[in-house]
Amino acid sequence: MSQFLSRRFFLGSASLAAAAMTLPRMAFASQDDVPFKISLAEWSLHKTIFAGKTISHLDFPRVAKETYGIEAVEYVNQMFRDKAEDKTYLADLKQQAEDHGVKSLLIMVDGEGNLGDPREEGRAKTVNNHKKWVDAAKYLGCHSIRVNAGSEGSFEEQQKLAADGLRRLSEYAATQGLNVIVENHGGLSSDGGWLSGVMKMVDLDNCGTLPDFGNFNISWGDNPKAYDRYQGVEELMPFAKAVSAKTYDFDDQGNETTIDYPRIMQIVLASGYNGYVGIEYEGNRLSEDEGIKASKALLAKIQAEMMQPAGAN
Repeated sequence: MSQFLSRRFFLGSASLAAAAMTLPRMAFASQDDVPFKISLAEWSLHKTIFAGKTISHLDFPRVAKETYGIEAVEYVNQMFRDKAEDKTYLADLKQQAEDHGVKSLLIMVDGEGNLGDPREEGRAKTVNNHKKWVDAAKYLGCHSIRVNAGSEGSFEEQQKLAADGLRRLSEYAATQGLNVIVENHGGLSSDGGWLSGVMKMVDLDNCGTLPDFGNFNISWGDNPKAYDRYQGVEELMPFAKAVSAKTYDFDDQGNETTIDYPRIMQIVLASGYNGYVGIEYEGNRLSEDEGIKASKALLAKIQAEMMQPAGAN
């Protein structure tokens, strides 16, 4: 991190502290009892890992702990796509996490088909494709796999199709003690009302959501359509089993420039959620290293502000 960023982020910001005054103050028994915990999503380092020059997927748990002081991680299946059933590789990854005292939380799964495929055979194949990732997540000690709910057809048709695929996969995951969680990830899944409706249709305890603060573009191109991110997060939080703290860029006071973090974190915590909030830096101006550190500093500042007694300066 540059000297400029280090000074700004780690000495704090009066404006962020003022904004965070809107967050609920909470009483905690100890410094270990916090309003939310911070994890690191592997996508934050995707450029570095894909380049393969300095770190690999197997290094991720170590880097999370040693470089960023983060003790919980979220894997991305794109980093080890052909290793889901490679027990030797998975054992190595599991050992890396255990050796560094890092908790494996979930695997983000892409590229295995649409769970809302309009064709029966397509949905069945997609469900089957995901089962190996459920098994891998179970072996690694994760609580969930993150999936997508892509589909085709009308609003209502896509809800029914996505709910069907999710229900089938969730029923299998339940036999492994795993959750299936859906991210708002484009298309109708980025419509909070649509996805919360899907959750109600599935109606299984181990099927939930992973609200992402940044993925609320329903369509792009000639007819772009975006969903209100704050409304979307509020609609998805009742079903949330993980949260993705997307960041893109920061001003010179440490604030995320596109997302009102005190406001969105207030929504998260008002829902009663106190689990992990996963850093997912996806910007271009800062390096991945700088972006992760800036994201952690912002979340830590909000965390600390919430832990101050009511009336404290």
